[in-house]
Amino acid sequence: MSEGAWEPWASVSFTGARHRIALEMAATDAAYAWLAALPELDLPLRGHLVADLHVASRDVERGRLHVLLEALTVEEC
Repeated sequence: MSEGAWEPWASVSFTGARHRIALEMAATDAAYAWLAALPELDLPLRGHLVADLHVASRDVERGRLHVLLEALTVEEC
């Protein structure tokens, strides 16, 4: 299961968006490893750059991992 929302974002030099992505997955070693590596991955996104990505929260309930990701994307020049 996943859900997402975004809102426009801009600075003096850049335009882009702030994203909040809620994910639910099995609480496995692979899921924890993926989450740990995620902020350092080079994520291709046509026309945009992922400027910042972090795990805002995570919780385990009944063997399911509930994660909230927050990201900032900027448009490529």
